[in-house]
Amino acid sequence: MNLPNALTFLRILLIPVIASLLIYRDYTLALVLFVIAGVSDALDGILARALGKKTKLGGFLDPLADKLLTVSCFVLLAQAGALPTWLAALVISRDVLISLGVLMFLVTAHPLDFRPSLVSKLNTSCQLLTIFVALLYRGIQGAPMPLPLLVWLTGVLTVASGLHYLARGIRAAGG
Repeated sequence: MNLPNALTFLRILLIPVIASLLIYRDYTLALVLFVIAGVSDALDGILARALGKKTKLGGFLDPLADKLLTVSCFVLLAQAGALPTWLAALVISRDVLISLGVLMFLVTAHPLDFRPSLVSKLNTSCQLLTIFVALLYRGIQGAPMPLPLLVWLTGVLTVASGLHYLARGIRAAGG
């Protein structure tokens, strides 16, 4: 196993720990581990490109780790009242629909470009920032919810990236 993939596995191993901390309302430690997970996410990509260690496994596991981390954090932060429930439902719905679309392409043996689009990268960054701010507010300041503008921006980008992937899927299917 190469170093970038090991960092991705580390991030995956941190997810249940972060989730447990959120369940027990230890937002400060959850924030610290979330930042470590974020740094490992940035490093694995940088190292994979710099060292020429990009692999199919890494290409599969990296976005999976991102989704597992974001979905678990959105669900648990919404349950705690730190983020609106509608936003968690929107994030989950988008990810489920994209996953079903990918599965459909795999079952029908259609070729599919798995590379994330720019709007998807912006969406992921905004989702991670929203989680970070929610953890920061809960862990340090105790405020009920992060900036409403950030929450709405995350919602808009989540919908936009979902629609973008839908359009890509329709084009790839020849529609």
